[in-house]
Amino acid sequence: MHMVSLLSEPWMPVRCRDGSRMWIAPDRLSDPDLLAFDADRPDFNGALAQFAVGLLQSSTPMNSETAWGKWFAEPPPANVLSEWFAPLAPAFELDAEGARFMQDFSLTAEEGVSNEIGTLLIETPGENALKNNSDHFIKRGRISAMCPHCAATALLTLQINAPAGGVGNRTGLRGGGPLTTLVVSMSIDGPTRSLWHDLWLNVRDRRGFLGLCGDAGKSALYFRFPWMNDMSAIQKTGGETTPVQVHPDQVFWAMPRRIRLDFDTVCSGECDVCGRASKQLIGQYIAKNYGFNYKGAWLHPFSPYYETKEEWLPLHPQPGGFGYRHWLGWVFGQSTGKKKQRRASVVEHALAHRRGELRLWAFGYDMDNMKPRCWYEATMPLYGLADCDEDAQQWVESQVEIWLAGADLAAFYLRSAVKDAWFGADARGDFSAIDAAFWNVTESAFYMQLQEVIDLTRQGLEGDMLQVRQRWHQVLMKTVASLFDEVFVGAGQVERQKPQRVALAYQQLNRNMRGPKMRQALHLPSSVTDKPRSSKKVTQMAAI
Repeated sequence: MHMVSLLSEPWMPVRCRDGSRMWIAPDRLSDPDLLAFDADRPDFNGALAQFAVGLLQSSTPMNSETAWGKWFAEPPPANVLSEWFAPLAPAFELDAEGARFMQDFSLTAEEGVSNEIGTLLIETPGENALKNNSDHFIKRGRISAMCPHCAATALLTLQINAPAGGVGNRTGLRGGGPLTTLVVSMSIDGPTRSLWHDLWLNVRDRRGFLGLCGDAGKSALYFRFPWMNDMSAIQKTGGETTPVQVHPDQVFWAMPRRIRLDFDTVCSGECDVCGRASKQLIGQYIAKNYGFNYKGAWLHPFSPYYETKEEWLPLHPQPGGFGYRHWLGWVFGQSTGKKKQRRASVVEHALAHRRGELRLWAFGYDMDNMKPRCWYEATMPLYGLADCDEDAQQWVESQVEIWLAGADLAAFYLRSAVKDAWFGADARGDFSAIDAAFWNVTESAFYMQLQEVIDLTRQGLEGDMLQVRQRWHQVLMKTVASLFDEVFVGAGQVERQKPQRVALAYQQLNRNMRGPKMRQALHLPSSVTDKPRSSKKVTQMAAI
């Protein structure tokens, strides 16, 4: 039987510079012709990126920014990466007799329950959905066989994102469906940028990483890769696993689920995920509840965190997707008002030590306990923010904070006006479509002025920020008026509306957008000359 080593097997799908697709082993990650991971599922691409960064961070001997810059400018050849990875080889066997990648060390078929291989995928209907015949949108039985490559990626993806799944089925180290933010190049289609650069931007010096979380003195392989020994070597029955019990590397390799792939009943055929032929199609796995129970002050380098009364917790995607309203918190963090957030440490380190135009790549599942509602993914520009010193970055942060305060207020005023026009002030329900439209329409203007301000900052110029804020005020006023008039209220059938209520709601929206609260939020001088102006459409409607 062919043995699968994830350090030598070509199991990672990638897109090449010429547009073709191929599968590589990790020692080819520095190939300049590779642009991105190219799996058949977006959550697989996110997991592969985390695997690659985690592998590089866990193996690199790089211990200075000078060494980091050397490998960024001249990526290490395959033989150098092989040397880095070699000491970790026992931890990356997928189908060995004993320790297996991301699989329980000692779980037997007699101890666990057999599951169809398709249930490794997070969106696969669970037992209740099958019993209640509620698998309307994602049907049962779609995936009945996976090649070892896709099974390894599915297993990795589940362990990273592990949602709540019944009694004793643990969530991931960052909870179920965490938000991940990585720093990537602004553009990778040029001859000097590749997949390697996107990955290496998120790797830091070994000494600095080891100081983030965990006990670097626990150097035994199973403290770094928990599948290398029985669970009891780290976590006693009914106990917990905290950072001080393990090596810092385990943040990348946490194993909340007890799973063991069944390689005894493989068959030949085509993989239901990637469509490639395989002689080792896996149809099932053994699982048992009560895996590693991660608790305590974990600090995952890929996650932004938010503060509760007791502790800092990793952020998770929420309904509504990603947009520029998240830019401030994910890039700088937030320390004012009720929202206290801390950016991911890879972002903090990149803005302090990297150079050039970068982007933020954010992705993750929006989970409702064990039910995935949506997979969200977006890239957000950082422009040349990394070229600015700390004071200049703080100045940019202060400007963006003002813009977002005004935008938040404008979204609230628009939502309130539409509710008043439709139903009156006491209406209840889901009005998220109003907010989504507002943030979507204003996004391009936000990024245009963000680039303008960062460019000025890089040149050592301040510019007229009052003029920028006044221009942003105009964007907000134009947007809310347009959405009210042309999308949500004015576009409706007149005979089904109450024109007087619509007119009053619109007039109040105008007053609010020009009023003292908005001007205070945007740090604009008070004005006594601005008077609300009714739109022609609303005036005509009021006259009916």
